[in-house]
Amino acid sequence: MTIHIESLAFEAIIGLLPHERITKQRVVVDIDIEYSYVEGLFINYAEVASSVETHLVSSEYELLEDALYGLQEMILSHYHTITRLSIKISKPDIMPNCIVALSDSWIV
Repeated sequence: MTIHIESLAFEAIIGLLPHERITKQRVVVDIDIEYSYVEGLFINYAEVASSVETHLVSSEYELLEDALYGLQEMILSHYHTITRLSIKISKPDIMPNCIVALSDSWIV
């Protein structure tokens, strides 16, 4: 079974530059979660989406890399039936002519 959370958008502080440390910017997160579904043991996608937003807003990471690994750790520690996890974090407004993003996948 695979859960797809696509285009989860919110504002957070992620970045090294001085203005990125004080001004929130739009962040877009895409997540694919493969898990072993057993009747009665499911992953609540609304809960995952809310947890991801809360985690990134409260953590105020400097690097996308650290944000990515922080999300990986948070998600895998809460949902033990996950067999594969993919996360992409985009900063669509940081550059005028492109969308900057970072992604990774893990097999558990």
